[in-house]
Amino acid sequence: MSDPQTSSLMHQRRRAAWLFLLPMLVVLTGVAGWPLFRTVFFSFTDATLATLDGFQGVGLDNYLWLMRDPVWWRAVWNTLVFTVVSVGIETALGLGIALILNAHLPGRGLLRAAVLIPWAIPTVVSAQMWGWMFHDLYGVVNAILMGLGLIAEPRAWTADPDLALPVVIAVDVWKSTPFMALLILAALQMLPRDLYEAARVDGVHPVKVFVRITLPLIRPALMVAVLFRTLDALRVFDLMYVLTGNSRSTMSMSVYARQYLIDFQDVGYGSAAATLLVLVLAVATVLAVTLGRVRVDAGR
Repeated sequence: MSDPQTSSLMHQRRRAAWLFLLPMLVVLTGVAGWPLFRTVFFSFTDATLATLDGFQGVGLDNYLWLMRDPVWWRAVWNTLVFTVVSVGIETALGLGIALILNAHLPGRGLLRAAVLIPWAIPTVVSAQMWGWMFHDLYGVVNAILMGLGLIAEPRAWTADPDLALPVVIAVDVWKSTPFMALLILAALQMLPRDLYEAARVDGVHPVKVFVRITLPLIRPALMVAVLFRTLDALRVFDLMYVLTGNSRSTMSMSVYARQYLIDFQDVGYGSAAATLLVLVLAVATVLAVTLGRVRVDAGR
């Protein structure tokens, strides 16, 4: 039987928590909720940028046209390939870099700061920088590869349909791997050292220690890092748009929605594409949390 005083205290704490959260919820509703509602609403209309006040309802026509558009499905495929490949590589590299940074090395603090530089650079700036580096006439990448004898002539990396998506993935890996390494390093810093001391005394092989001790203990943080990067990769826009524009070989779902909303000024159809993107993000979040069993209270 619960203590009435304890129940009253818990009730007061819950009420205080909701009071503290209320301003944030109000701001989120205005900043995120209202635009999202408007986007979903416009997806069922024929609205354009010139007729935002004189539109008509079209039901599910925008979604039906979207399902029949091969360019949309190409954008979905590009986004999924980009997400799976880039997040997979970033997770593996981030784990390796975090293990190195967690070791007792001379100059470890300076090395940690240097690793974070790519992540600290704004995405648009880094994309423009790499765009010049991959330039077919003036790019340093072609100059280096030709100097090494790996290619015979300059290549248009971001214009070649077979090379553009791998280039975008490579740039994203360069920029986002430090983010993964930072989150994994934070988890490694919290691990109890007595377990490793006991394993060292027992003569357990380092690989076995990593598989049996390190990985299980950092799994919650690792899954959270993968979830964050997956959601960020699924909605990728600026990196692809700066490097390759509206090229169909690299067009993501966000670039597709932007093209119809801004270039073609078709608010209804573009809103339908943006709404489907939100649904994809929601499904990906549910799957990641369910399959990965990510728990908010895992640190207790």
